[in-house]
This record gives sequence, structure tokens and C-alpha cells, in this order.
Amino acid sequence: MNRILIVEDEKNLARFIELELQHEGYETAVANDGRTGLELAITEEWDAILLDLMLPQLNGVEVCRRVRQVKETPIIMITARDSVIDRVSGLDHGADDYIVKPFAIEELLARLRALLRRIETSESEMKQTTLEYRDIVVEKESRIVKRGEDIIDLTKREYELLLTLMENINIVLTREVLLNKVWGYETEVETNVVDVYVRYLRNKIDNKGDDESYIQTVRGTGYVMRT
Repeated sequence: MNRILIVEDEKNLARFIELELQHEGYETAVANDGRTGLELAITEEWDAILLDLMLPQLNGVEVCRRVRQVKETPIIMITARDSVIDRVSGLDHGADDYIVKPFAIEELLARLRALLRRIETSESEMKQTTLEYRDIVVEKESRIVKRGEDIIDLTKREYELLLTLMENINIVLTREVLLNKVWGYETEVETNVVDVYVRYLRNKIDNKGDDESYIQTVRGTGYVMRT
């Protein structure tokens, strides 16, 4: 259940928004002044904040600015003044969206849903799928390869070759299979290019001085990374 903080000094409007949000399944809390709103925004966790621009004690822009110093909670600014300066000021100080009074509750709900979807999509994109083999870690989404704390700079082909081997730990992959997976079925490249790129890859990922390579050769067949 998404938690929404409503910071609005017009109590009738705040109550109306709260009831509508609760009807839509949101958990809500209301603050009627800027200082209370700021304290709640910082001390508790919210999925989004609906923040009025004109508030007693501390205005909405200042609340937004202070929240942004410590948190990235999504903020929709609510303003009664449809001026470019007000909108720009709110957005410049960290608001994600704005809505102008008077507004239809359906528009507010639609903007809130869109904002939450955008944040969820962004968070899911930030999550990295990782593969690990001994002290090598591959972050698939960012295409980053690390050995311990060191980032290893690989070309596109080297990366895809390593990824293929790490996705098939303990499975011997023939040169033909590697060629198809990394270079594609339509390629006219000879299978010995696989040997060349395995050598390139070993030079970059193997620990200097170690006798055993991360990538083992299976004579007459292909390559494998074994546990």
C-alpha cells in the first residue's frame, strides 16, 4: 500500500483529498502547516508527497528544498497561482510535478499514479542482475565487470563472451556455440576467432602470476568456467 503525505493548510480540501486517496487504497496522513509537513516528510517514509505552495510557518518551496537535501521522495506541488514563476520555482527546488487549483480530483489521481509508475520503473531499471564467479562480478544492466574492487574494461565482444561463459558455469561450450551466441548465426567469422578472443579475455581477467585461468580449455571441444 502506497503511503501519501498531504501538506495542505485548507483543511476542507486536505480532508477531501485524503478521503479520495483512501478510497483509492492509499494510506494517508495530513499536515496543515509547513513545519509539521517538513518534520513528517523527513522523519517518516512516504511514497509521494502532495505539497501546497502557500503554507503557514514554512512555504511549500522551502519545504521541498529541505526535503530534497535529505530525501528523494516524489513531490507533487499544489498551487493556486497559475504563474510560470511559481511552477518553475517548485520544479527548480526539486518538485517532480505540479497541479494548479482548482483541479479535478481525477487529474490529481492520474498525476499521482503516473508519478508512482515512473518512480517504480526507474527503481526497477536501477536494480542490477549480477553474475559471480570466484572474485569476478558482472553487473548485466550496466555491463560492468569487476574483479574484487577493480573494474575491468572489456570490449563488447569480450564482455559478451565472458557473460556467455558465466551464464553456463560447468557447461563446456564448443567454439561453434560460442561463435553463434556472441557473434550471431549469420556471421561468416571463422571459429578460430573464438580462440583469439578467449586469449584477449584471459589477458584482462586473469590474475597475473596464477597458473590457472578463469577460463579452462577443453581440448578439441571448446571452453568452460568450472566451479
